[in-house]
Amino acid sequence: MSQEDFDVASLAVYLHITPQQVERLASRGKVPGRKVKGEWIFSFAEIHHWMEERMGLLEEDELQRVEASLKPRSTTFADMLAPESIAVPLLAKTKRSVVEEMVGLAERTGMLWDTEKMADAILAREELQSTAMPNGVALMHPRRPLSNILGEPLMALGISPQGIPFGGGRGLTRVFTLICSTDDRGHLHTLARLTRMFQDDTFVPRLQEAEDATAVKEIFDEVESELSD
Repeated sequence: MSQEDFDVASLAVYLHITPQQVERLASRGKVPGRKVKGEWIFSFAEIHHWMEERMGLLEEDELQRVEASLKPRSTTFADMLAPESIAVPLLAKTKRSVVEEMVGLAERTGMLWDTEKMADAILAREELQSTAMPNGVALMHPRRPLSNILGEPLMALGISPQGIPFGGGRGLTRVFTLICSTDDRGHLHTLARLTRMFQDDTFVPRLQEAEDATAVKEIFDEVESELSD
């Protein structure tokens, strides 16, 4: 078993469920795994991707449990989202130009050191599966954290006035977020928290009506502060 693999016991701890529940999920094909010499082995990369895919299907209480289980960190969106990494309006008109403009916003923080590598990783993730959601939001990110080109976890956010087709047959996307994490647990925690926020029916319309980056930052901080941990 490699350092990036789980066995039943360690995956149970990671997911905050019992080993018996892990066994049942694996036996029913509900969680990606394989048997090696009669023992279940789970790839960290496959579990990470499986959890990403499930985020949009979870209810508020389930997302809260995921977030809490992955929370050995104190970073909040108030720390991760700087005014200089917010664009109102986002000027891009195509998927590639959205990615390039969002990566450019992240670079403004001084904490992203290789924009080309980040853009390529995001486009590769979008080719694998679109991060666009049905509510006009995209939660963009590379498939795995790129800690070697980041000084610290950060986010960028852009609001397109007209919206653009961003993939997945989800219609027009107007609110774009870019998640730049330095580790897998932090990434999944951020993704769970963002998904909770965007499940609020009033959040997206408020962001779309914001006049500038300062207003967006205030709305974001306000809604995050209302989340219960």
